[in-house]
Amino acid sequence: MALNRELLEILACPKCKGEIHLTEKQDGLVCEHCSLLYPIREGIPVMLVDAAVQRRI
Repeated sequence: MALNRELLEILACPKCKGEIHLTEKQDGLVCEHCSLLYPIREGIPVMLVDAAVQRRI
């Protein structure tokens, strides 16, 4: 299930308020500023800092 484009436009990283983008695999949302990756579970983005992992660059 694809995320609604309008939803992606209004979501921001809860840690730094940076802009987020859908990953290539569409399995998470990544903050380009602080590099946290927020998972998408059953089509729902889990926008909790405790659920995020540091993205490897």
